[in-house]
Amino acid sequence: MISTIHPKLKGIREKVEAGERLNAEEGLLLYDPEIPLNEVGQLANLVRERINGNYAYYNINTHLNPTNICVYRCNFCAFRSDLRSSKGYVMSDDDILRRGQEAVDNGCTEMHIVGGLHHQKKFDWYCNMVQILHDAYPNLHLKAWTGVELNWFEFMEKRPIEDILKDLLDAGLGSLPGGGAEIFHPEVRDELCEHKADANNWLQIHRSAHQLGIRSNCTMLYGHIEKPYHRIDHLLRLRELQDETQGFQTFIPLAFHPENTGLSHMPKPTAFDDLRTMAISRLMLDNIPHIKAYWIMLGIGTAQNALAYGSDDLDGTVRHELIYHDAGATTPEVLSVDDIRRIISETGREPIERDTLYRRVQRAGTTSKEWEVGDPVEVAI
Repeated sequence: MISTIHPKLKGIREKVEAGERLNAEEGLLLYDPEIPLNEVGQLANLVRERINGNYAYYNINTHLNPTNICVYRCNFCAFRSDLRSSKGYVMSDDDILRRGQEAVDNGCTEMHIVGGLHHQKKFDWYCNMVQILHDAYPNLHLKAWTGVELNWFEFMEKRPIEDILKDLLDAGLGSLPGGGAEIFHPEVRDELCEHKADANNWLQIHRSAHQLGIRSNCTMLYGHIEKPYHRIDHLLRLRELQDETQGFQTFIPLAFHPENTGLSHMPKPTAFDDLRTMAISRLMLDNIPHIKAYWIMLGIGTAQNALAYGSDDLDGTVRHELIYHDAGATTPEVLSVDDIRRIISETGREPIERDTLYRRVQRAGTTSKEWEVGDPVEVAI
């Protein structure tokens, strides 16, 4: 039994303890600053342990951002570059294959591939990237291209998104990341990133992926110009699609980093906001198995605390992350496996290595390059 005593939480506590779904008004109430953060966290932890027990997951992964040249000019992005800027870059096939070899040499099970929308690169360039990596490193899971990138491919090709996804599947695509969702509500999205894929496009792309058997993640970018009701609206739209498809694996709340962006005058979200948003996400998204505390974004200390506020996943070792570091993230560029297991163990949770599809990874002795996947992780959803 939870020791929550705040009177505003009485009805919500009863529903959470009974395993009943919270509505929009109750979700918004959880953002009430009068309600102590630790009491919201207790409720989220109850749900977290009901679904995932005492486990905390991580993987051995690397990032690949093949270009930062982007046709869009989102005012929250510090990563993008113009074509003629000295900051701009485009990786060659050889560069990409070397990154794949580095991933394999370091025991990675996953490569996370996202980047800019280069207006001089056709869809074939993006698809070929998946193909050459899959051909060279067939055991490396390729989690590639956000809903925004896929919407751009659809626009360039003038073909249905199902055809685009099938081409990528044939090339070796494993799953989709969850980026590009930002905030769905048009009051925010029109100001934040008005020209790129809107909420309906993003959701339809993930719906189509799920219908083809492609699993995906989902995200929310918070801590900029949005209000709590925009966040709750965003979570409910994700929950509705998950009711329909059951295709989302993990939700990742992403704290906005303002440095070097068009919103650099804004403060970063506080750790209290990070933890409250994490907890509310776990409580509202009752049908998504995993909630990730992305340590690159949160910082290691807050990510550790998040394991008691609804999160059951810290992401992974994360080599070569650029997007958040360009926006001022001061976290390490990579963590060792020993580091991430220690970070988890210090919280009293049991560290479990997983692959992208949440199957347990079994390592052969001490050789990190030798591994195989076991059974899928069981969750109570």
